[in-house]
Amino acid sequence: MSQVSTRVPIMHQVALHEIETGPCEEPQSVTLLELIEAISEVSESEQEVVATVTSMLNSGRVRLSGNFRDTPVAKLCG
Repeated sequence: MSQVSTRVPIMHQVALHEIETGPCEEPQSVTLLELIEAISEVSESEQEVVATVTSMLNSGRVRLSGNFRDTPVAKLCG
């Protein structure tokens, strides 16, 4: 017996996640893997992930911990 398959279109819904920060707050420390996984959940392409990671690190909104904490952003995302 042959199997019948049905295609169901799934629409990707873009979600915006805001992180409230103030001028006196310390940047959130995350590993590079945690940052990439979090951004990948709401991004549509690898280019968008790289651009967002670069922007967040350059702006100081996040700080890397772990193995890549002292690696320059240009070396990570360049």
